[in-house]
Amino acid sequence: MELVRRARGAVMPASFWHDPLIYQGGSDRFLGPCDDIAADPAWGVDFEAEIAVITDDVKQGTGPEDALGRVRLLMLVNDVSLRHLIPAELEKGFGFFQSKPASAFSPVAVTPDELGAHWRGGKLHRPLLSHLNGYRFGRPEAGEDMTFHFGQLIAHVAKTRAMEAGSIIGSGTVSNRQGDGQGSAVSDGGRGYSCIAELRMIETLLHGKPRTAFMQPGDRIRIEMLDGNTQSIFGAIDQRVVPLQG
Repeated sequence: MELVRRARGAVMPASFWHDPLIYQGGSDRFLGPCDDIAADPAWGVDFEAEIAVITDDVKQGTGPEDALGRVRLLMLVNDVSLRHLIPAELEKGFGFFQSKPASAFSPVAVTPDELGAHWRGGKLHRPLLSHLNGYRFGRPEAGEDMTFHFGQLIAHVAKTRAMEAGSIIGSGTVSNRQGDGQGSAVSDGGRGYSCIAELRMIETLLHGKPRTAFMQPGDRIRIEMLDGNTQSIFGAIDQRVVPLQG
């Protein structure tokens, strides 16, 4: 969020730091962890590597600490975005719809206790790995620089409604501050990025315009998280982009 605003010369609103920004996505259909992403490349196809939790029933008005106790499972998510469709939708002042197609979740969801010390303070503290076409694109720490913990996000939703068991809350794209705000690619010894849009914002700040293209047909994204013994915790999301079929 900071990078997007900085790249266009805008200032971060003060409310960003104390009032979560959440959108309500479609839940009628999800992609399997290895399903293809069928999209027109002109739409600006991007992946977003995130953490998600699945809740038990949450009563309306539940506070952040009690909301944490309603987390039953954690998993990974590729929250696919169609970047070139987003601006026109946001200009209408009514939020995302076309630009946020079906998401894909990891093949395995785990209980908080299985994560041990990696699950603390309402955040998952492990690197989130993204490989784009076989090259490591990102390895940011999922619990670091997360503005709001999951209890706060759940409580924000529950302010005006009760939540049914099975509700899914995403973290937003995992990102770390690095390189004095100028970012740092994995190839340069940094933590890289969890979406192409963040790298494009860095390139805009450094070079005046983005240099990295969004995903094209044939491109593949793999999202995974490993434990301290390099074993996969959730299994991998492994998807490729394919052309739309007429």
